[in-house]
Amino acid sequence: MEQTKHHLPEDELGLHDPLAESFPDTHEGRGLFWLAFAFSVFQISVAAHVIDLPSQVVRAVHVGFLLALGLPLLAIAKHRGPAMKALSYALAGVGVAVAAYQWIEFTDLLMRAGDPLTRDIVFGVAALVTIFTAAWLLMGPALPIISGIFLSYALWGEYLPAPLDHRGYDFAQVIEHLTYGTEGIYGIPTYVSATYIFLFILFGAFLEKAGMIKLFTDVSLGLVGHKMGGAAKVSVLSSGLMGTISGSGVANVVTTGQFTIPLMKSFGYRPAFAGGVEATASMGGQIMPPVMGAVAFVMAETLGVEYVEVVKAALIPAILYFLGVFWMVHLEAGKRNLRGLKREDLPSAMAALKAGWYLILPLAVLVYLLFSGYTPLFAGTVGLALTGMLILGGSVALGMPEGVLRVIFWIFLGLIAAAFFKFGLNIVMIALAALVAVNIFSKGGRETLALCRDSLAEGAKTALPVGIACALVGVIIGVMTLTGAANTFGQYIVGVGENSLFLSLVLTMITCIVLGMGIPTIPNYIITSSIAGPALLALGVPLIVSHMFVFYFGILADLTPPVALACFAAAPIAKESGLRISFEAVKVAAAGFVVPFMAVYTPALMLQDGGPLAAAIGYVPAVAYIVLKAVLSLALWGAAVIGWLGRPLAVWERLIAMAGAFCLVAALALTDEVGFALAILFGAFLWVRRGRVPA
Repeated sequence: MEQTKHHLPEDELGLHDPLAESFPDTHEGRGLFWLAFAFSVFQISVAAHVIDLPSQVVRAVHVGFLLALGLPLLAIAKHRGPAMKALSYALAGVGVAVAAYQWIEFTDLLMRAGDPLTRDIVFGVAALVTIFTAAWLLMGPALPIISGIFLSYALWGEYLPAPLDHRGYDFAQVIEHLTYGTEGIYGIPTYVSATYIFLFILFGAFLEKAGMIKLFTDVSLGLVGHKMGGAAKVSVLSSGLMGTISGSGVANVVTTGQFTIPLMKSFGYRPAFAGGVEATASMGGQIMPPVMGAVAFVMAETLGVEYVEVVKAALIPAILYFLGVFWMVHLEAGKRNLRGLKREDLPSAMAALKAGWYLILPLAVLVYLLFSGYTPLFAGTVGLALTGMLILGGSVALGMPEGVLRVIFWIFLGLIAAAFFKFGLNIVMIALAALVAVNIFSKGGRETLALCRDSLAEGAKTALPVGIACALVGVIIGVMTLTGAANTFGQYIVGVGENSLFLSLVLTMITCIVLGMGIPTIPNYIITSSIAGPALLALGVPLIVSHMFVFYFGILADLTPPVALACFAAAPIAKESGLRISFEAVKVAAAGFVVPFMAVYTPALMLQDGGPLAAAIGYVPAVAYIVLKAVLSLALWGAAVIGWLGRPLAVWERLIAMAGAFCLVAALALTDEVGFALAILFGAFLWVRRGRVPA
C-alpha cells in the first residue's frame, strides 16, 4: 500500500485510494476513528430497526456523517496546513448543520414544500457547496465539473438555442428541487448508499478481517497454481472470488494485486501484462454475483426489480468475462512457455477449505436470502450479523478445551443463527450481545472485539468515496428530472438507431467510456442509464439488458486508456506505465466488450425473454446457442490477439481468427454462418499445419 502511495500523483491517488493509511495516531485521528465507528453503528442500527427514522432523515444524516468524517480525514491524509484543516472542519460543521436542519425541520419542510423560506434556500446552498467540495477533494475535478455543468443548465439553460433550451426555473425552485425531497442529492443513489451499499461494504470488511483473502488465495493457489501460467490464473481466480464479497474493482487491485502481480512477474509474465490481468480480473468483481458492485443495488432500485433479477442477468456474462480472461492468460503462458508453480510448494485447496470453511457460511446465507426473495437490506444485515457471530464465537471457542464441549458450543450457536427465520433478527442481536459480554472478560476476546471495532471504523472510511459520489450525482439526476434534459440526447440516440441499432450502441458505449474517464462506476452508470437507457428501450432493447449494457461499459472505462484508474492503481505494484498496462487490459478484457453487444441482439445471453432467436427456436435452445457462439468468439479472439494456439500463429491465421470472432459477434444476416465457417477453416489450418512453426 505504501508503494501505491509514493508512486501515484496525489490527484490520481485520490481517485481510488485517498485514505489508504489507517486513522492517524493523534487526538484528531482518534476522534475521527470514533466518529467512523459511530457512523457504522448508526447505519447498522437503522438497518436492524433498532432506530426507526423516516427515510429522508436517514439519507440526510448519512450525508452529514460522510461530510463530517470525510472532509477532516482528507485534510489530514493529504497533510494540509492549519488553514486548510480549519476550512475542512468548518465545512464538516456545515454538513452536520444541514443534516440536523433536515431532521429537526422534517415535518415543517414537508408542509411548506414548493414554498421554501429564505433559510431553507441558505441551507440548501450550503448542502451543495459542501458536497461539491468533498467530491472535488476526494475524487478530483471530473465529477464536480460535470455536475456543475448540469447545475448551470438548470439555472441558465433557458438562454440556450432550441432544442437545448428549457422553460426556465427560479433559483429557489432549483435549489429546493436539488436539496430537499428525494429527487436531488437525497435521491435513489443516496438511499442505496445509506442502506445496501454501506452494509455490504461492512460485510466485506468483516470477512477480510476474518481471513477471507487468505482463504481465497490459498484455494486459488491449490487449484490452479501448478497449471501452465499458474501464477496469472491464481490472480484471475482470487480476484474473481474477492469480487463476490468486495464489489470494488480498484480496491481489489490494491489488495490481491500486492500478492499476485509480483508472483506473475517472478514467473516470467511481462509487467504490463501482469498488471493488465490483475486490473481486468479485479474490475470483473463488480459483475460477479452474488454481491457484485454497488451499481447492482442502484440498478435494482432504479428499475424497481428484485436484486435477484439483476444477479440472474449478470450470471452468464460474468462467467464469460472470467472465462475470457482465463483463456488469454493461458495463451500468453503457452506462447512464452511459462510453467506453473511446483505443486509441493503450494497450499492444498482442500486443506484451506477445511480450515476456513466456516467463513463461507455468511456468504452462503447471503446468497440463499437474496435468491429467496428477501431484500438486499435484510440479507446484508443478516450476513453481517452472522459474520460477527462467527468472529466473536470463534474467539470464545478458542478459550474452550478441544473436543465435545467446543462442538456443542458451535451447534448451539448454529441453532441460534437459524432461529432468526422463526423469531426474527432480535434473537441474533441477543446472541451477539452475549458473545460481546463473554469476550470482554478474556484477553483474546478483547483483542477480537478490538478487531471488530476497527472493522466498523475502516468500513465507514471505505464507504466515503461511494457515498459522496452518490450524493453529488443526485444533482445530475435532479436536473434531468426538473428539465427533461435526458430527452434531447435520448432522441438523438433513437434517431440514429432508426437507421442503425449498432451505431446507437457504439454511441452509448463511447459515452460511457468518455464519462468514465475520472468518474467512478456508480455516477457513470446513473448518468448514462438516465440518458441512454430510455433511448435503447425505445429501440426495442429489453430494459434490464439496456442497463446492463451501460453498466458493463462504465466498468470497462476503468480499464480504457487514457485514464484507466484500475490500471494506474496496478502501475506502482507492477513497476510499469499505467498506460501500457491499460492497453494490455483492453486486450485481456475482450469478453467485456463483446458480451454486451451480443446480449442486446440476443437477450437470452442475460437469461431474458425476447429477441428474434428465442422467438424462432425457443428460449432454452437460444440460451445454449448464444453461449456456444460467445465462447467460440472469445476463443478465436484470444488466439488472434496473443498469436498462439498450441504453436505460434502466422499473421494470416490470426486475421482469419479475428474475422471469425467479429462475424460471430455481429448479429447481421449471414454473419453467424460466415463466423462458423471461418472458425472451421481456422481449425482445419491448425490441424493440417500442426507441428509446423511459421516463420
